[in-house]
Order: sequence, then structure tokens, then C-alpha cells
Amino acid sequence: MASQPNNPLHGIKLEQIINDLVAHYGWEYMGYQIKIRCFTHDPSVKSSLKFLRRTPWARAKVEQLYLKMLQNKRH
Repeated sequence: MASQPNNPLHGIKLEQIINDLVAHYGWEYMGYQIKIRCFTHDPSVKSSLKFLRRTPWARAKVEQLYLKMLQNKRH
């Protein structure tokens, strides 16, 4: 596997991203920021993983939120 030094998401699983976001923001805030049903109606990691793996636009928004969270933690 090639090294990707400029990719902050390299080596981080989607499940870890979701768990970190839930721990930091909570489901309610995530549902407010990204309007998808798996965050707003009976949210769970399992349902979110299932949806995000099949929906590239939603996954991109979740990854953007994660990067924003990491950037805010550094400051």
C-alpha cells in the first residue's frame, strides 16, 4: 500500500470517523449539519455505515465534517 502523507483520512476507517464524530458532536448536531435520515431518525453506527458506504455525496460530507473537527481540535 502506497503512503499518502497528504491525505489526513488515510488509514482511518469510516466506522472510526462516525464514532469520533458522535463522541465529539453527538447525533443531534450531526443531523443538523448533515441532513440525512440515518443521523436524525433512530441513529446508529450500523445504519450510518450502511448508508454512507452506498452514498458517496453523504460520505464526502461526513469526511468534511471530520476534517473540520480535527482542524478545530488542533487550534
